[in-house]
Amino acid sequence: MSTHRIAVIVGSLRRDSLNRQLANGLAKLAPADFAFTQVEIGDLPLYDQDDDANQSAPVKRLKAEIKAASGLLFVTPEYNRSMPGVLKNAIDQASRPYGQSAWAGKPAGVIGISVGVVGTALAQQHLRNVLAYLDVPVLGQPEAFIHAHAGLFEADGSISAASKAFLQGWMDKYVAWVKSHAG
Repeated sequence: MSTHRIAVIVGSLRRDSLNRQLANGLAKLAPADFAFTQVEIGDLPLYDQDDDANQSAPVKRLKAEIKAASGLLFVTPEYNRSMPGVLKNAIDQASRPYGQSAWAGKPAGVIGISVGVVGTALAQQHLRNVLAYLDVPVLGQPEAFIHAHAGLFEADGSISAASKAFLQGWMDKYVAWVKSHAG
């Protein structure tokens, strides 16, 4: 059985991140031929064009993990009506130097969770704009702006029965999206 390796980019560094919990819960909804691996972005230096000719080991590692993946899953919180700086930094690092982007052509899904009632709608829209420029085909529908609430996750980290149907539907569309882009 062929395995679709998915690089998961969580836009939060917080140990108890709701978005990391969502990423873990979503991975449990995927079929057996999908393998999800969260990539480390917290150890990346701040992007500086002067470093393009001599990228650091963490940047080289990130680029290699993205290139090896057959798809991407961005799970992002919303900070000040946009994506977190740590996520934007990771995107910038793996897209440089110009013309050597690791992101290009990788099918992606964008999702996020927040305690706010509008979820992560604006962060996702900003992220989609950046990904469009980087030639990352992003699943357009369904959109999913998850409002964090008690009982969303089971004790084992899986998605609760009350939210499972919606998120399973999202995952099914994401899986089909990645498979439609498989080379």
